[in-house]
Amino acid sequence: MSAATSNRDKSNTFRLLVPGVVWMILFLVAPIMMILYVSFWTQTTFSINSTLTLDSWKNFFASEAYVGALWTTIRLWLIVLTLTLLIGYPAALFVGLLVKSKTLSTILLVLCVIPFWTSFLIRVLAWRPMLGKEGAINIILQKLGLIDSPIEVLLFSELSVVIGMTQIYVVFMVGPIAFMLGRIDRNIIEAARDLGAGFGRIFWKIVLPLSLPGVVVGAIFVSVMVLGEFATSGALSGRKVNLLGNIIVTQVGSLKWAMASVVGVILTILLGIVVAGFLRIVDLKREI
Repeated sequence: MSAATSNRDKSNTFRLLVPGVVWMILFLVAPIMMILYVSFWTQTTFSINSTLTLDSWKNFFASEAYVGALWTTIRLWLIVLTLTLLIGYPAALFVGLLVKSKTLSTILLVLCVIPFWTSFLIRVLAWRPMLGKEGAINIILQKLGLIDSPIEVLLFSELSVVIGMTQIYVVFMVGPIAFMLGRIDRNIIEAARDLGAGFGRIFWKIVLPLSLPGVVVGAIFVSVMVLGEFATSGALSGRKVNLLGNIIVTQVGSLKWAMASVVGVILTILLGIVVAGFLRIVDLKREI
């Protein structure tokens, strides 16, 4: 390859990269840097000025409510992530691998997505008549004689938030895993069976490793949405469960931009750590 051709290829590559790089700088890097800058502004009761200070950061880590919201966010994220994986993987296994017909597999995936044709808020609020003291679940359990009095913890608690988030976000785990399972060559599984491998060995040695990129992608989707949540906790917990997203909404509503920026920066760092950790599990560029 001549030097002129090499230089021309580098020039073409540079021109192709410029729009994406400019877009990322303008709409990702610049806003994050601005939020970080505002987090150091001086916040008073009724105003804010650009004098740099660490007061807002100190106030966050000195407040039991704010630190508690951080740990609650992490705890609920871990619970919801685990539940979506435990529920989503078997569903994806059935849709992506066990169903032989591609048409039927597609129909089942569409059925999983149908709830997203309605408003997010409607899907969240639909759990209230299900989980309330006079809700469908308590009525059914009482009719079956399993309980004598309504279970109050089902609504306006962490449990209700976990149930709502799990139902809403499990589809984001099912989709990527089903996609990866659908790409597995069935001949590999048949060959393993011919060599005497049972279902357990086939799953652990073939199916799970080949579907791991889908698990990672699904985990990233679920993590990003759950860690940034505020609507589900507000609607289903009666404001008893305070997440980082709820603090941001409250602080912005109170015009306390500095504290809202502090929480936003912490949430961004947390998301970055989580996503980076998942990306270290598999090389998505090579696997997908």
